[in-house]
Amino acid sequence: MAHTAFECLSLQEMLSRLGKYSQEKDLALVEKAYAFSEQAHQGQVRRSGEPYFQHPANVASILVELQLDTPSVAASLLHDTVEDVEGVTLEVIKAQFGDEITQLVDGVTKLGKLDFVDREEQQAESWRKMILAMSKDIRVIMIKLADRLHNMRTLSHQLPERQVAIARETLDIYAPIAHRLGVYTIKQEIEDLALRYIDPEGYRDVANKVGQKRIEREQQIKTIIATLSEKLAEMGLSDFEIAGRPKHLYSIYRKMVIQNRSFDQIYDLIAIRVLVDTIPECYTVLGVAHTLWTQMPGRFKDYISTPKANMYQSLHTTLIGGRTIPSPFEVQIRTREMHRVAEYGIAAHWNYKEGAASGGLDKKLYWLRQILDWQSETRDSKEFIDGLKTDLYSEDIFVFTPKGEIINLQRGATPLDFAYRIHSQVGNSCVGAKVNGKMVPLQTELQTGDRVEVMTSANSKGPSMDWLNVVKTQQAKSKIRQFFKKELRGENIQKGRDILEHEAKRRGVKLGELTKAEYYEPLLKKYSFPDLEAIYGAVGYGAIPSVYVVSKLLEEQKRLQDLAKGVKAQPVVPEPKELAQRGKPTHGIYVEGGAGMLVRFAHCCSPVPGDDITGYITRGRGVTVHKADCVNALNAEPERLIQVSWAEEETGDFNANLRVIVYESPNILGEIMMFIANAGTPVVAGAQEEGKKGTKTLSLVVQVQSRDQIRQALARLQKRSDVLEAYRSSR
Repeated sequence: MAHTAFECLSLQEMLSRLGKYSQEKDLALVEKAYAFSEQAHQGQVRRSGEPYFQHPANVASILVELQLDTPSVAASLLHDTVEDVEGVTLEVIKAQFGDEITQLVDGVTKLGKLDFVDREEQQAESWRKMILAMSKDIRVIMIKLADRLHNMRTLSHQLPERQVAIARETLDIYAPIAHRLGVYTIKQEIEDLALRYIDPEGYRDVANKVGQKRIEREQQIKTIIATLSEKLAEMGLSDFEIAGRPKHLYSIYRKMVIQNRSFDQIYDLIAIRVLVDTIPECYTVLGVAHTLWTQMPGRFKDYISTPKANMYQSLHTTLIGGRTIPSPFEVQIRTREMHRVAEYGIAAHWNYKEGAASGGLDKKLYWLRQILDWQSETRDSKEFIDGLKTDLYSEDIFVFTPKGEIINLQRGATPLDFAYRIHSQVGNSCVGAKVNGKMVPLQTELQTGDRVEVMTSANSKGPSMDWLNVVKTQQAKSKIRQFFKKELRGENIQKGRDILEHEAKRRGVKLGELTKAEYYEPLLKKYSFPDLEAIYGAVGYGAIPSVYVVSKLLEEQKRLQDLAKGVKAQPVVPEPKELAQRGKPTHGIYVEGGAGMLVRFAHCCSPVPGDDITGYITRGRGVTVHKADCVNALNAEPERLIQVSWAEEETGDFNANLRVIVYESPNILGEIMMFIANAGTPVVAGAQEEGKKGTKTLSLVVQVQSRDQIRQALARLQKRSDVLEAYRSSR
């Protein structure tokens, strides 16, 4: 299926079209960007073999067709220079083209030079960056949509596995955003192109079925147009356009595959579109069509009186024509201005300079503000992307506050979603709700037009864990989880502080004497804790033994006091000469003065390379290696302890124990195990037990090669909003 809606323009063609809607002084900016990009990409080629500059030139041509402003077109010409051209930085772009264009280029530039755990996280964080850039200037995503459209047109030159991945991302993210922005001329093309690679057989099947009766359908369309035109002329209408509507293969595919319909049950295979000048004329045409043919019940939609959230307006009706037109057919009726908005969406009437200057968003982009509110409370980029996909695909409803303000929510939302949409505190203190003046359960599904009133109480104890199963929106779920994460954190901090005070008292010191920043700084660094409260919390939920924490604080206190007195600190690592005398390691372990001794690893703490370790001489069983902070090692007979150290070379796989406290949900153990395994950390075993306040405690055994691998797994887990705590544990 060839797509010819957009063509690559030469510089002169580009300037000529821009000149029809832009000021002449701005054209020089585009001409300068064109020359800069062409020179910067000189010598670079794409996978197809064509000069790389053809890509930004095509992207710019698409934006000219959409009639975006000159800064957008200039930025599209430059959008790959910072990422792909050595020596071209944002500072260079700013010096040459100013702040506005630099911000647009920065908004579409990937985050490729930061340290991410994997490519998926990098991609997710790039999307987060782009959504934030959209909040400041919607033109960022318009450039990115044009960029993706041209990439999809040239996708055949990519490797097969990349084709599928790019096509899937296109359907998951780009197409829904194009839909939300109302840019159907891009949305429909990228959906059809993506389908080719995701389900080639399904694409060919739909294309063949559409093509089999093409001549018959074209004849029926001609008959419909002739009949309707004649009747409209009789009614005194003369300035109208009627044409067959192009077939969108992906929409047909979705109805056949996802809605399980047969090809004969697709009612918009025969479709026409009528364009007029005014809204009254739209309803006149509708009335004429309903007198000529029979309307199918339930198939009329008035998007003029109730526009879609993406500004789309039109009348849709499905009719049956009798003997001359036996198949059902759809008629879309709209004004020419509505048609322009339907094709180009936000690009049709966004006041770019005013929007950029005010720093605000058009009220019609409420969904973007919702995503921004939610992402600010979501640390994990992958969770953000999952929620983004859900929000982009959801349909909207419109409800009213008691004061008559309109609130947009996704379909299926409840009064609790409404409460959290108003404010976190309103949701947390909610004790009931009224819909249209009547008390209703909090799980009631709201409908468009409902008037919702939330009742709150200052004495409310906060949300219930059950609410996570009631609310439907990502924003509400995130705010409820944040509440419980904060609440349980406070409990653990207090518990940990009490435990440490007791242990410090047992050692004959006061905890306050040990909790100076210079004493606990090494612990913060070792465990990547942000502050002292994190240490208290870790002790409170059992991640670190209190005896170890107090021992380390006392050691650091003594070290610094000795340093102040001028006492030379004792070396804590063996000298090179001493290492040389150890001989060959056993199972990756050097034993001081005992080369060749039997070595085993303690199951109580499961040490792995990178851990501080100590050895314990076990009668008849050689040396047992413990973590240095293992309670059993700390309480062992001192005379049976022996110095051990890790060999420098790779020593194989080791088992480590993780403890993960999560919100209770179906199959949470399997989900978490898969989450860790997909990140490259095999899970050997897993178990779960009931926790408090609707939580579960998961005990996992993972296979790692180093302490760093454990740290990465824990970091990923701690970013998930359904994880309260994640830490390494004893058995």
